[in-house]
Amino acid sequence: MLTLRSVLFNAAFYANLILRMIVLSPYYFLSPRKKAFSVPKNWASSSHWLMEKIVGTTFTIEGLENIPDGGYILAPKHQSFWDTYALLPWLNDPVYILKRELMWIPIFGWYVMKQRMIPVDRGARGKVMAAVMERTAMEMRNGRQLIIYPEGTRRPPGAEPHYKYGIARIYRDLQVPVVPVAMHPGLFWPRRKFMRYPGHFKVRILPPIEPGLDPDVFFERLMAVLEKASDDLLLETARDNPHVPLPPSAKARIAELQKLSASGSIETGNL
Repeated sequence: MLTLRSVLFNAAFYANLILRMIVLSPYYFLSPRKKAFSVPKNWASSSHWLMEKIVGTTFTIEGLENIPDGGYILAPKHQSFWDTYALLPWLNDPVYILKRELMWIPIFGWYVMKQRMIPVDRGARGKVMAAVMERTAMEMRNGRQLIIYPEGTRRPPGAEPHYKYGIARIYRDLQVPVVPVAMHPGLFWPRRKFMRYPGHFKVRILPPIEPGLDPDVFFERLMAVLEKASDDLLLETARDNPHVPLPPSAKARIAELQKLSASGSIETGNL
C-alpha cells in the first residue's frame, strides 16, 4: 500500500505541476509579475494537499514571527525536492539564484524568467559572479527574499554538515538579515528515491542573524544555530515517527547525540 501511495502521489504531483503550468499560462504571463506569483504559490499549497491526502504526510511551521519585513536571506536546510517549493505560500516575493540550465526548460524556464530569478553558471568566476551579485542586490533593494541553501546541495538527514562559505560573502555584501530554517523533509521525501512516507514533521524558522557581523563570525554562528536546531528536530521527528525508515546518516547522528547526552556533553529533552 505504501508503494502504491507513493506511485499515485508522484503521478499526481507532476501532473498537477504540468497541467497548471499549461492551463494557467495565459493568466500567468498576462498578469503583472507579483500578481502572477499566486500561480506557483497555489501550486505549492495544492502539492501539500496532495501529499497529505495521498501519502498522509503533514507538517507544521514554527517561528513565522521570526520572519522580518522587507528583504532578507532565507537559509534552509536542503534535503529534498520538497523544500525547494514548500515555503512559497508564506513568502511575499522570493528570488532564487539557480543554475542557468533550468532556464532552458520549456514553459518552466519561462515561468522562472517571469519571476526574475537569477541564472548563474555554476563554474562562473570573477566578472560573471560580480554581475550576479549586482543583480541580486538590485532585487533585494526591492524588498525580495533571497533563498539560499547554505550547504549548496541536498544532504540526507543527519549527514555531517558541509556548509559553503559563499553565504558568508553574500551576507557581507548584501547587509540584510539571514533567517535559518531547520527541517527534516528528507525523512518523508528521500532524495533520489520515489518512496514517500506518512507522518508529521516540523519546519522551525529560527530568529534572524542581523547584518553587520564579521563574515567568519556570521558563518560560525549560522552553522552553530542551524545544526543545533536540526539535531533537536531530528531527535523529535524520529521519536514521533517510529514507523519511518531512517537513513544510515540519521541513525548514526541519533546514536551520536544519545551518546553525548548520556555523557552529559549536551542537554536535550527530546531523547
